[in-house]
Amino acid sequence: MKISRYLAIVAILLCSGSIANAQGLPAYMAPIAGKAATTPSEIATKDLLALNTGMFELYGDAAKIFQKNIVSKHPVILGLFSGAGGRMILYRPGLAPMDAPQVPIVYQLLKSVGHSTMALVQVVGPYVDNPDNKSWRGSMLAYRSRMQSALDGLDATPMEAGWRDNNRIILRNNIAFMDECIAKGVIPFSTLEAFGKKQAPYLAKNVAWAAQTQVAHWMTVLAEWKAQLGADWDKTYAASNTIYVARQNNVLFSVLAQFFGPDAINSRLLLIETISFTTTPADMLESVTRIIADRSVGALFFGNYHLMDYELMGGDARAAIIAETGKRGMTPFLPPAVPFGSKQWPTLVTPGPGPAAITDLK
Repeated sequence: MKISRYLAIVAILLCSGSIANAQGLPAYMAPIAGKAATTPSEIATKDLLALNTGMFELYGDAAKIFQKNIVSKHPVILGLFSGAGGRMILYRPGLAPMDAPQVPIVYQLLKSVGHSTMALVQVVGPYVDNPDNKSWRGSMLAYRSRMQSALDGLDATPMEAGWRDNNRIILRNNIAFMDECIAKGVIPFSTLEAFGKKQAPYLAKNVAWAAQTQVAHWMTVLAEWKAQLGADWDKTYAASNTIYVARQNNVLFSVLAQFFGPDAINSRLLLIETISFTTTPADMLESVTRIIADRSVGALFFGNYHLMDYELMGGDARAAIIAETGKRGMTPFLPPAVPFGSKQWPTLVTPGPGPAAITDLK
């Protein structure tokens, strides 16, 4: 409404301006009046670019209909990253969305203790070997109080005895490190390095236990959902979101893959990269809709259903890169060409030397 009113005012001013031009502009028009010069080329360019701008509006309107059509015929599972071990939602035709139970709280407890240790590096990192700067002390004293409270209440948490003992060691080591830094009034790198090496084996145990808890939970959920859906499982779509740092060995996607199988990867099972750890179910569902809808467009114009899963200009750009590097005496550096509809994992798959898991870091 505000935009329409604004356009109406502009139109009135323009019309009154043309009349005033013939009679002489009034003083109040002087600040904004003037003869605008637009070339035919500029007008034509603007008109062509407006087609692309309008396309996005049309696309958005159509996507709402496409989404309704898709979820009315196909179950959809969304696996969303969260600090609580993930969230999974099942959309079934004609039924309300169903949220899966959360990962057991012990998962969050294990991660919280592990993160508390890594957080200390953030507190002291900027002040290592800098005895003249004591601005870190306030933050460390405050965090030490929280650490002590966590240690004092550890026995009351829902955690099995062996895991609790490991976390008690981590918390006590954290407090000892903080006390040493506070007492010395300085953070030598040698002290920080020794602290990191001391905590590493205990942190590795927390990581392993958290992974086992998370995976066991989601495997159970998906097994139940697959049984509920029966034959409809074979037409179910699923998608998981990931930020770059969690792309490799993505937990939710990898668990989903065990139930969907190799043939569903990049077809009915999608890994959608985002720019933050968390995203909304609505945004994820919109992304799934766009991917599926674009496939129909690719099939309509080019006869290939998965063509638009890829950068549409990528193949021609590849050829152009090879040509341009040749002109410059360069050797082109490109990945192997992958066929449309590839079932390859949407993560790094080329094996090579070097550690690939915490357990490889000996």
